[in-house]
Amino acid sequence: MLRITRVIVSALAITSITLYFADFTGWASSLAVGIQLLPAIVAGAWAVVAAWVLITLATGRVYCSTVCPMGIFQDVVGWLSRRVGKKKRQRYRAPRGWLRWTALVVPTLLFIAGAPLLLALLEPYSAYGRMATALFRPLYMAGNNLLETIFSSFNDHTFYRVGVFVHDPFALVVALLTLAGVGTLAWGRGRTWCNTLCPVGALLGLLGKYSLFKVRVDESKCTRCGACAAKCKAGCINSKEKRVDHSRCVACFNCLDSCRFNALTFAPPARRQERVDASRRHFLVASAGVPAALASRSMERVTGTTKRRKQYAVAPPGAVSHDHLLHRCTSCHLCISKCPSNVLKPAFMEYGLAGMMQPVVHYERGFCNYNCTVCGEVCPNGAITPLTTEQKQMTQIGRVVFVEELCIVIANGTSCGACSEHCPTQAVAMIPHEGGLTRPKIDDSICVGCGGCEYICPVRPLRAIYVEGRQVQSERAAFKEEDNGEIIIDDFGF
Repeated sequence: MLRITRVIVSALAITSITLYFADFTGWASSLAVGIQLLPAIVAGAWAVVAAWVLITLATGRVYCSTVCPMGIFQDVVGWLSRRVGKKKRQRYRAPRGWLRWTALVVPTLLFIAGAPLLLALLEPYSAYGRMATALFRPLYMAGNNLLETIFSSFNDHTFYRVGVFVHDPFALVVALLTLAGVGTLAWGRGRTWCNTLCPVGALLGLLGKYSLFKVRVDESKCTRCGACAAKCKAGCINSKEKRVDHSRCVACFNCLDSCRFNALTFAPPARRQERVDASRRHFLVASAGVPAALASRSMERVTGTTKRRKQYAVAPPGAVSHDHLLHRCTSCHLCISKCPSNVLKPAFMEYGLAGMMQPVVHYERGFCNYNCTVCGEVCPNGAITPLTTEQKQMTQIGRVVFVEELCIVIANGTSCGACSEHCPTQAVAMIPHEGGLTRPKIDDSICVGCGGCEYICPVRPLRAIYVEGRQVQSERAAFKEEDNGEIIIDDFGF
C-alpha cells in the first residue's frame, strides 16, 4: 500500500510540473512547484522548509520519491529500462560519501559567494525545469499543432497553431547533456545520481539517517537472499550484512513487497548505535579549494539582437538587481517557459560566467508587455519579486539609447516613427526634423526598458535605438501633467 501511494503521488507531481512548464495557454498549475525544497530555502519560505525537515525526520527521504521531478524522472527511466531492455537486478553499492558531501558543500559555498552556476546545474528541480523548457515544451507545442491540423480538417477549431522554437541553443545543449547523463545513470544504476551528485539528496540524506520511521531489517527472519537489494533503486541495502544505509534510502518501498519472509518493515528503528560515516569529515578538504568567484561580473556583455556590446544586460522586471538575481536564481527556467512575449531566454555570458543560464531579456522575438507581471508571479524562489501592474509600470529595467547616425530618418531622409508608436510611456517622442520629417527625441527618465522601440526598429544589423540594462532596477519618473487652465465654451465649436 505504501508503494502504491508513493507511485500515485509521484505520477501526479511529475505530470503537473511538466505540464506547468510546457503549457502555453495558462490553464496548467502545479502545487508541486511551490513546495520544492531548494527554491523554498532561497526564497525564505520557511514554513515549507520546516515542513520538509519534519517530514524527513519522521519518514525519511519521501521528498525524493514523491515530489522531486528529477527523482521521479529517474524512476520512469528505470521502469522503462526493465521493460525495454533486459530485466535488471540492482545491487548494493558502497557509499561515495566524499563525493556526496563535495556535491553539497562546494556548490553551496559558490552560491553564497555569488557564483550559482554549479548549484544550478546540480539542483534537481532546476535541472528538470531546464529539460522541460528546452526539450519537452517544444514537443508539447508540436503536438498541439498536430492536433490543430487534424481538428481543423473537420472544421473544429478547438486548437490553434503556435510557433515551435527553442529559446537558446546553449540551454538546449545543457538540457540534452542533463537528460543524457542522468538518464544513462538511471537506466543502468537506478538512483545513483541522487546519492552521488545531488546536493538536495545529500542534505536530506543527513536528516533521513536520523528519521523516526525507517526500512528496518529483522535479522532473525532475513535469509540474505538478496531479493530486497535487487529491487532497491538506491543501491542502499546490504543484504549480506542485513543492513540498510538510511542516508541513501529514498523511501520508495519497493523492497517491502519483495521480501518473502517479511523481514523488512517500515517502522521506528530499534535503539542501537548508528555507524559514523567518516567520509563526512572530507567536506572540509573538498571545500578548501573553493575559488572566491568563477568569473568577474564586469565581463563584456553581447546581445543577440543588436550585435553590439552593452554595459549591462537587461534583467527581468522584479529582479531588483543583477546581484539579487545572481544570489537567488537557480536557473529553473520556469519564468522563461511562462513568458507570454518570449523575451526571456537563458543567459550565456550576459551576466558573466557566474550568471550563466539565469534569465535575461532579449528583444528579438518581442518586447516586455507593459501590463505583464507573469515572471514574478511564477518565480518559486524570490529571484524575481512579484510586482503589481502599477509597480511593473513604474519599474525601470533599462534605459533607451538612441544612435542618431543609424536612424533612417536622419541618415536616409525616410519617414519612420515606429519606435515612438510602440513606446507605452512616450519616453521616445517625435520632434520636427528637416524636410517636414520628424525624428525621435529621448527622455530616459520615464523609460521602463520594455524594448518596444528596439524590437520594432527597422534598421539592421545594428538597431538605431536599443535598451541598455540597469544593474540596479529603479523607479521611473512620474509623468508631468500639464495644466492648460480651464476651458470655457460659450458657443458651439463650429
